[in-house]
Amino acid sequence: MVTPLTKHVLITVKSYPNPSKTYGETVCCAGVDLETIEWVRLYPIPFRDLDTSQKFQKYTIVSVRCWKAPDDHRLESYKVDSDSIKIVSHLDTKKKWEARKKIVLPTVSASFCSILQDAAMNKSLGTFKPCDIDFSWEKSAVENEAKRKACYAQLSFFDVKKKTIEQIPFDFYYHFKCYGQTKCSGHKLPIIDWEIGQAYRNWRYKYRSQKQLLQKIKQRWLDIICSEKNDVYFFVGNMKRFRNHFMVLGVFYPQK
Repeated sequence: MVTPLTKHVLITVKSYPNPSKTYGETVCCAGVDLETIEWVRLYPIPFRDLDTSQKFQKYTIVSVRCWKAPDDHRLESYKVDSDSIKIVSHLDTKKKWEARKKIVLPTVSASFCSILQDAAMNKSLGTFKPCDIDFSWEKSAVENEAKRKACYAQLSFFDVKKKTIEQIPFDFYYHFKCYGQTKCSGHKLPIIDWEIGQAYRNWRYKYRSQKQLLQKIKQRWLDIICSEKNDVYFFVGNMKRFRNHFMVLGVFYPQK
């Protein structure tokens, strides 16, 4: 039997909720282990089922009991005892995110190209600096919505009170090159951050046309977050089954 560890983790990313036949509706979270200053993936977390006192924001330090995932060989993956989650503190943005930078910047890799190379050794999370950033969207695949509805139909037998979180009908992408890497030919990665999905759900009532809504999302995630005024880094992680398939999990963007 595996002995659980108690870790103190600065949560930096939260994915958009997804239904799972095995775990129910879950959120994949990741952050920096404060003891080792290394990435940790915490899964599954039934975020909407957590007690109010346990529901953490990004850049919250949490105490959590966890153990190395036996069914996931990626170095950073840990299973979580969700009942053990305790909020310790929250790091603010004062002094150009100074408290956050002290923990996040030591995790920065040379480039996304180097993170891809490390994926062959089961490293699956990372931070890097992009450049020449652009943003786009595409219609989501129809079959994904069918799978989502099937999972929620199964979950409804156990929890009839939980309101379904629908799939966002668009997939959003960052296009970029690796900063300082002249041989980088460029990358295109999907964005799965909870905040961009929530922005779509909230803003669709504010903007009358879908075109205007999508342009506002682009303005926020490209022109504002990735502004020239900010020192921009991407948080990325890969898929359990497809190690070379990475996604942007979030953006770290303190002012320069």
